[in-house]
Amino acid sequence: EDDLARLREPEIVYDQAASEEALAVAENVFAGLMDVELVGRPGLQYNIWDRIATFRGVDSLLLDLALRPDFMHQTARRFMELAQSEFRQLEEQELLDPHPILVHCTPACSRELPADDFDGTVRFKDLWVSAEAQELAQVSPEMHAEFILPYEARLLAPFGLNGYGCCEDLSDKMPDVLRIPRIRRISISPFADVARCAEQLGDDYIFSWKPHPAHLVGNFSEGRERAYIQRTLDATQGCVLEMILKDTHTCEHH
Repeated sequence: EDDLARLREPEIVYDQAASEEALAVAENVFAGLMDVELVGRPGLQYNIWDRIATFRGVDSLLLDLALRPDFMHQTARRFMELAQSEFRQLEEQELLDPHPILVHCTPACSRELPADDFDGTVRFKDLWVSAEAQELAQVSPEMHAEFILPYEARLLAPFGLNGYGCCEDLSDKMPDVLRIPRIRRISISPFADVARCAEQLGDDYIFSWKPHPAHLVGNFSEGRERAYIQRTLDATQGCVLEMILKDTHTCEHH
């Protein structure tokens, strides 16, 4: 437990000279081809449990959820504080981008952001942000609600619009996820129950479906893939569906 105090808050430093030098190079290279602009940190995302797993390993943190719950609450709270500090420094130094292209692999589209009173100074309420907890995909909904959502919800609360999830199956955890303030986009992984998720989301949220990328390698079958996609289209009638083909890493040199 004492080691948690040794985790120092990150120090965000803006190297203005290096940024302006890189901008000048880009303007020279792309002159006459496209406009170049200097932007801040785009597509904010912070995954508390990614960071914890990096220090502890997944086996250790999963065991400690059962064996040392108080310690894991302390750990999650500390990493939430580190994330809040990082975000706060970015805001204070005006290093945030109000018009990001992506937020966690998905288009950062919205007519609601920046906020109506945006005056050029970027605040949390002008931005998308996202979080997830893939390492805890196999824990129960009750454990997810106890150890994950309280800290991630507090981290995301100040932002204009929030997304949640990645490759973890949220089919059984959706009611708690939907309690996140201003949640708008939910990641529906290849392992999720599409029909159950569709029933829970309706047309109130973006149903951000991630088709299984492994279907694209090996013995690719167009017929199988069309049927696979059609099943999701049928199950999500009335939903706000987007399809994000991601994690398309091949070992076959194609």
